[in-house]
Amino acid sequence: MTAVTTDLSTDLVRQLLHGRFGWFFAGRTIDMFGSSMTTVALSLAVLQASGQATDLGIVLAANVVPMLALLLLGGVLADRMSRRSLLIAANTVSAAAIGGVAVMLFTDRYHLPVIAALSLVAGAASAFASPALRGIVPDLVAETDLQRANALLASSGHAVRIIAPTAAGLLTATAGGGWALAVDAGSYLLTSVLFLRLPAISRMPVAVPGIGRELLAGWRIFRSLHWVVLASVSFAVVNAVNVGPWNVLGPMLVSANGGPLGWGAVLSVRAAGLLLMSIVAVRLVFRRPLRTGRLFGVLPALPLLALGFTGEPWIVAAAAFAGGLGFTISAITWDTALQTRVPREALSRVSAFDDLFSFIAIPLSQLATGPLAAALGAGQLALLCGVAYAIAALVPLLSRETRQG
Repeated sequence: MTAVTTDLSTDLVRQLLHGRFGWFFAGRTIDMFGSSMTTVALSLAVLQASGQATDLGIVLAANVVPMLALLLLGGVLADRMSRRSLLIAANTVSAAAIGGVAVMLFTDRYHLPVIAALSLVAGAASAFASPALRGIVPDLVAETDLQRANALLASSGHAVRIIAPTAAGLLTATAGGGWALAVDAGSYLLTSVLFLRLPAISRMPVAVPGIGRELLAGWRIFRSLHWVVLASVSFAVVNAVNVGPWNVLGPMLVSANGGPLGWGAVLSVRAAGLLLMSIVAVRLVFRRPLRTGRLFGVLPALPLLALGFTGEPWIVAAAAFAGGLGFTISAITWDTALQTRVPREALSRVSAFDDLFSFIAIPLSQLATGPLAAALGAGQLALLCGVAYAIAALVPLLSRETRQG
């Protein structure tokens, strides 16, 4: 699990940000800014226009469902055509969909079915963008630079996720939801323009099999990579015991001890841990990245355990900071492992299967947390989830490839 420091000068980073990866980095940063704004701006704008929580639930569900339903198809297309073209198209469609919602709000023509349909289109576009985003990075940098490139992307992502929700809230409160969504749409459009500078690498084979056959072939490759399957199952369990309990029990237990400001402080400290480690990871090379990532991946269990044991804001914040450090290393090493160990021609399909298995438990987690907390007690449930998280995070180490990787 040893990490060795490489070159602490800025030369390596400057070299990496020159040329095609630099254009991708700029576009991806703007893309993440827009994506981070969208959920907040869309939620606030719908509530501002309708005042109905039911409307908001419909719009948000319309955004998530097509993303899960079309993710595998997105993986197939990203492996069989230019990922650059797919990203440009997906961002352009997102710009049009979110821009359409903004126009409706500008003209005071709020109509739930239309806004839900546009939200559905934006969610579908993200299903095609996600596998292409992970798959395109090895096309832009040398294999030895992949971990550093992923760390740079993580750094910018964590930074914009701190800024973007606040920006969306301020814009909605001062100028209105329409303007906030217009900025979102503009960010997607600008991303498309920047991605035009990427190399147009096509993966269309000479004899193109049907999409169903390619999907089946991708499944076979995914299933043959036992270390990936084991990790995907681990991620599914981790998300099941973490996303719902953290987002539901966290504010409940921390606010009971320190008020709403306490929960806000916990989230800010966690974000600082995410950002700090992603910056540090740019300068590090892990000799055994897979094993290192899985061991660091236990740390995000600490905030759940702290919630269960005490709920005191400062204790939960300290645990959340450590959890943020571990989560960042886990995510960076995992992306790098996929990009270096999965066949390039199947990378997007394998990534899509990985994402689907990882994310599919999240809605169930969110639905089950309330009833389980009522039956077991919020603190007891948080403790059980923390223990389950730690165990699940270590499961991938059962694979020899992971232990030696």
